[in-house]
Amino acid sequence: MRETDLRLPDGRALHVYDTHPGDDHRVPVVWHHGTPNLGTPPAPLLEASDWLGLRWVSFDRPGYGGSTVAPGRTMGSVARDAEDVADALGLGRFSVMGYSGGGSYALGCAATLGDRVQAVVSLAGIAPYGVPGLDWFGGMIRSGVTNLQAARTGRVARAALADEDYDPEFAPVDLALFDGPWGWLGQIAGPVALTAGPYGPIDDDVSYLLPWGCDPAGITAPVLLLHGGIDRIIPPTHGDWLAEHLPCAELNRYDADSHISILGHAESALDWLRDHADGPTAYPLG
Repeated sequence: MRETDLRLPDGRALHVYDTHPGDDHRVPVVWHHGTPNLGTPPAPLLEASDWLGLRWVSFDRPGYGGSTVAPGRTMGSVARDAEDVADALGLGRFSVMGYSGGGSYALGCAATLGDRVQAVVSLAGIAPYGVPGLDWFGGMIRSGVTNLQAARTGRVARAALADEDYDPEFAPVDLALFDGPWGWLGQIAGPVALTAGPYGPIDDDVSYLLPWGCDPAGITAPVLLLHGGIDRIIPPTHGDWLAEHLPCAELNRYDADSHISILGHAESALDWLRDHADGPTAYPLG
């Protein structure tokens, strides 16, 4: 895997990952990581990805790892970052996949970039804030409500909680998944993800409460939503709302799974993603 630093027109840097640089025969998939984490492509999926001929491309979201902080970023603005990465790597059309908050960023990418995105997989994604018909905080763990309520009032208020204890209240099925390959998730979360400072997760949380800067209802690519029925970090009502309001979406709801254990279904979602991708050169640049 190659890691590079991409300098953007506004002077910011993005730390970029590419599992198969220059391999135009593979189908590109842009990965959007969760909160807090790094953009490293998901190691537990790499073997299956090789069988399917996928090429993972990703980047640390602004404020994480090697990427410059970008106050006020939104789903739409990060989609433009993804577009800059794709352009720099010579990618035409590509698919997107994201987990947790990264699932929302994947949806924002499809909403912003239109038919350049072939297909979308969102695992435990967050619905837009303030939309009709959704009790956005309903069913969330206490720590999540505390942090996100602060984020609703702005970056300064959320930053004031940066050192507060956060209890994710993982379900037993979540803890069991950490004992397998998805223990990888914990290896690149927390302090490792915060080498650029505290603002990655702070700006993530603020972005979840801001307007997306794009309309997810306008997504034209096929969308697969996966959500755990006992998820209290991002309750399943978020997945239900997205499935109802995205015209090209289908929802796989796993009633016995929670926020981490939903990742146990990510490998099977790759088959769906590959089936809905047209191929690596369907949308040439230039």
